[in-house]
Amino acid sequence: MTIAIVGAGLGGLTLARVLHVHGIPSAVYELDASPAARKQGGMLDIHQENGQVALHAAGLYEQFRDIVHPGGQAMRILDRHATVLVDEPDDDGDRPEVDRGDLRDLLLGSLPPGTVRWGTKVTAARPLGDGRHELSFAGGATVVTDVLVGADGAWSRIRPLVSGATPAYAGVSFVEVDLHDADTRHPDGAAVVGAGMLFALGPGKGFLAHRETDGSLHVYVALRAGADWLRGIDFTDAAGSREAVRREFADWHPTLQALITDADGPLVPRAIHALPTGHRWDRVPGVTLLGDAAHLMSPFAGEGANLAMLDGAELGRALAAHPGDVETALSAYEKELFPRSEKAAAEAAANLEICFRDDAPQSLIDQFAAW
Repeated sequence: MTIAIVGAGLGGLTLARVLHVHGIPSAVYELDASPAARKQGGMLDIHQENGQVALHAAGLYEQFRDIVHPGGQAMRILDRHATVLVDEPDDDGDRPEVDRGDLRDLLLGSLPPGTVRWGTKVTAARPLGDGRHELSFAGGATVVTDVLVGADGAWSRIRPLVSGATPAYAGVSFVEVDLHDADTRHPDGAAVVGAGMLFALGPGKGFLAHRETDGSLHVYVALRAGADWLRGIDFTDAAGSREAVRREFADWHPTLQALITDADGPLVPRAIHALPTGHRWDRVPGVTLLGDAAHLMSPFAGEGANLAMLDGAELGRALAAHPGDVETALSAYEKELFPRSEKAAAEAAANLEICFRDDAPQSLIDQFAAW
């Protein structure tokens, strides 16, 4: 049985690792030319009920504990005046923080050499019958596989084989900002963010930030805006783009505005998209999806990476539990996939509304109190 996984994100790599644990080979096809081709994003909190379950299934939980960021579970909530309303220290709880790049490196290092085929861009996928599919790559190469897994993110090339759904703009745009060597070069920013996660919120806008393991600050400047807001900013103009974003926060505390104006490097625009809550599909022989390809949602439930990893682990275990019976394995996997992703997507959509309500940040404080 040949298994092709498209996408070397956390979900695809977890699947490949769990298959390897069970003695099942797979091939992971990844567009990036190498593991270092691009930055992997900021910090992740890995949840006990899903991400950590996946790490146990992958036999990597103890190694994961070695890369946890001490203090990373601290959390602060501020208003637009930088008044601290909630300041919780790291309680060594069940959602330890880890650098996404470190976690990806852990998964990559656990796979046999050659499992990930770097620099292979999938240009097409077509069914051949009997559950088999042919993948075509840039350059003209093709491969035929018995099991095809779309782990290729929001704009998946594999999703159209099972579903006509496409991501829609969620009404919120992010601008990503990095401030390096924060304690020395940006002490005011470091002080306002604190040791872990920061929420500085107001009606329709705010800052979501965290301290990374290298001492930098990674900031998401968030705004409820039309889909054309980001398109109206020239992000190749460093000074101009900073000023355009800062103007949206002109009546906010100067220390918070400085999280934008003191940026090291260019600002990075991110329009937030989501698939319909409850996205599912009828069983299509030989192919399935995981992670954002299956259930792209806004980041306001903190579940994207966790669910992708659990998807990969559960799919790997299903294939191992039903050797030679791909359809039974994929049916069993999807039976559990659909309800758990629907629940998380509904939570993410609800939390997005809570974070940017007219009474923010009190709306978020009330939500944490309810939890």
